[in-house]
Amino acid sequence: MHRHGYKGRKFGRERDQRRALRRGLMLALVERQAITTTLPKAKDIRADFEKIVTKARKGGLANRRAVIAKLGSVDAGNLLVDVIAPQIKRDSGYVRIVKLNEYRVGDNAEMARIEFVDPITTSKEDGEGQAEDSAKEEKVSSEQKPTKKESKK
Repeated sequence: MHRHGYKGRKFGRERDQRRALRRGLMLALVERQAITTTLPKAKDIRADFEKIVTKARKGGLANRRAVIAKLGSVDAGNLLVDVIAPQIKRDSGYVRIVKLNEYRVGDNAEMARIEFVDPITTSKEDGEGQAEDSAKEEKVSSEQKPTKKESKK
């Protein structure tokens, strides 16, 4: 059988398993900003991921929902649209694939690192810490205030 006109890689998996693999890799890339995987898997997710990032950069409710649907996670979709996409300064080519000089133990597969080209800082972690600090301050300040019963005595 000839391979002309056949698009995509099968990775020795069924269709739903391939879909789950791609979704998991893209989700990990959003959460960690860089992942190490095999070269064929990195090449396979690059095109789909760049389309997702383009939608995230455009913004809007419909594009946000499309990003969330493709990633399968509301938190990751919102992180991509709200935090990562505004930091990207280029029109295309958002991720790069770097071949590593190492091979996976077991099947000797060529490994690669896929990462964002632009440096990304996730201020989500900083925001959570600030929210926790402000909640602690409010709790402490409420403990220091006398209650109505104490003020009447």
